[in-house]
Amino acid sequence: MSSKVLVTGGSGYLGTQLIAALLGDGRDVRATVRSLDGEEVVRAAVRRGGVDDTALELVAADLSSDDGWLAALEGVEEVHHVASPIPSAQPKDPDELIIPAREGTVRVLKAARDAGARRVVLTSSFAAVGYSPKPVRDYTEADWTDPDTPGLLPYPRSKAIAERAAWDFIESEGHDTELVVVNPTFIAGPSLVASLRSSLNGFKAIIEGTMPALPRQRFGVVDVRDVADAHIRAMATADAAGKRYLLLADGPTITWLGLAQILRDHLGPAGERVTTDEAPGEEPSPLTIHNDRAKRELVWQPRPATTSIVETADSLRDLGLLDAR
Repeated sequence: MSSKVLVTGGSGYLGTQLIAALLGDGRDVRATVRSLDGEEVVRAAVRRGGVDDTALELVAADLSSDDGWLAALEGVEEVHHVASPIPSAQPKDPDELIIPAREGTVRVLKAARDAGARRVVLTSSFAAVGYSPKPVRDYTEADWTDPDTPGLLPYPRSKAIAERAAWDFIESEGHDTELVVVNPTFIAGPSLVASLRSSLNGFKAIIEGTMPALPRQRFGVVDVRDVADAHIRAMATADAAGKRYLLLADGPTITWLGLAQILRDHLGPAGERVTTDEAPGEEPSPLTIHNDRAKRELVWQPRPATTSIVETADSLRDLGLLDAR
């Protein structure tokens, strides 16, 4: 009988998909949420993923407090640390984001180590890899965002600092607990949670035409289901210990205009309000993000970005989250 696996951030966009995937694999899952008041919402989300939630246990634990983590880790050998503060807007004081991100990550790693967990797979971000300028924007896992990059926003800064803190902790105090990090690009794909979360707000604004202009930005997209799959593969692959894995859908990076055009083409007459005006400025420079390591070492096979983009729109519609005008 395999031990229970822990997922932090169990109520989130990625967390619910990961729980559903683990339950679908026959695992017993314990998941942390900030409050048990939302337990039925999480269970409903997991069932929306087509799995039975009987083997799911929810416990209360917050990244900002030590309370609850000892109990959460009891009898756990595998930890998927997904929980992370994501701001609805960039805070004026960067420490409002940086301190909880860094301290929360280290708090979970300490609890995992103290519980004798075999491995932690941490969701970091491309924001910790590719947000410092390079003459040619070509990024692999060897690249790091420098937190002191002039003009760097608090969110990418917090991701870089939190991931560095995780590696530093494992190296100096981790003992026998292993760490693997996944660094997804912009996460898209269907939601199991029937409310708007993080990246889905941007999709809604573009589809409904309430985004006044599309940013001139090139970025990578990855499906939320593929990030969950990468988490599971990173946990199971012996040689993944001590490595980071960039997660990007197959195909080139995309612009907001490219994403909007995919949405408009897919939605047909329902897409007539899709925002297609771009903000003033220059065309973004080419951007290459390599997903070779995850594909080779984890035998990971991501969906094309177009699939994720159109299925995000379908999901928002099916969940009743779009204005029906």
